Amino acid sequence: QVKPQLEEKEGKTFDVFTAVEFKTQVVAGTNYFIKVHVGNDDFVHLRVFRSLPHENKPLSLHSYQSSKAKHDELAFF
Repeated sequence: QVKPQLEEKEGKTFDVFTAVEFKTQVVAGTNYFIKVHVGNDDFVHLRVFRSLPHENKPLSLHSYQSSKAKHDELAFF
């Protein structure tokens, strides 16, 4: 659901977009920190926010870190 949001921010499309790891943080909703393989040896780390169910809002890409490698630790940011 957040792939188009990242593609818009980066100004490019990703043929490969596979989540390989994630962590969660409970706030007034949930932050998901997701490591995504985007092709070759390239990865991005995403911070995606899911609001509380009663707010009925879509997932939103809050921030991301590009130029990551497979071995880079997925940390809260």
